[in-house]
Amino acid sequence: MPTALTPDYLIVGVIWYIAFLFSTVCHEGSHALVAKWGGDLTAFHGGQVSLNPIPHIRRAPFGLVVVPIISYALNGWMIGWASAPYDPEWSRRYPRRAAWMALAGPAANFTLMLLAGIAIQVGVATHHFQAPESPTLTHITELAGGGTNLLSTFISVMFMLNLLLGTFNLLPIPPLDGNVGITVFMNESTARRFTDWFRTNQFGFLGIVLAWYGFGYIFQPVFLFALNVLYPGSHYHPVQ
Repeated sequence: MPTALTPDYLIVGVIWYIAFLFSTVCHEGSHALVAKWGGDLTAFHGGQVSLNPIPHIRRAPFGLVVVPIISYALNGWMIGWASAPYDPEWSRRYPRRAAWMALAGPAANFTLMLLAGIAIQVGVATHHFQAPESPTLTHITELAGGGTNLLSTFISVMFMLNLLLGTFNLLPIPPLDGNVGITVFMNESTARRFTDWFRTNQFGFLGIVLAWYGFGYIFQPVFLFALNVLYPGSHYHPVQ
């Protein structure tokens, strides 16, 4: 756990916050944009169809400012949350549109992850970055170039953070996006009954607890797979 407020620690914290805020705003802005395309203007009128962080921070100041700073101070990485408002009646009337709205957030994260991955591969090809020798989930800033360069640190955080956000939010557990997104594979009547059942029974808190404790078992193989794709021939394995 970090304890010393060194200049390097504070600089990396600023990089973390920029990456976290941008990634989260892209996630929520994508929800809001796809909802607008589908006919729900709730988030649009709230200012969430935007990459401007201010409307998002106003809606969730605790999740976008306080929690990320506290989590970085305690653990050296950031976590937090935000949300885009939507009309529940619109969601129930158009469950397939709601499913695409839900999937838009993780899709934004995976797009940012792919862009960061491309930047890392370009850096490796031009000998500006190098593959890490023994990557772990606690050394996120070392995925490219060992974290000694501000640009490599930012790109490393963007890759890992968006892989994590996209994967976590795709879990088919309420209140995560995957719980609504999975209904894209259902017909409208089944999707409506599925989402109604979860909303009626208020599984949100239980879902978060299950997702939090179970995510580590899911994410490590995803993390290693992503690294082996990012650095072909490296053959990373779980740390014993």
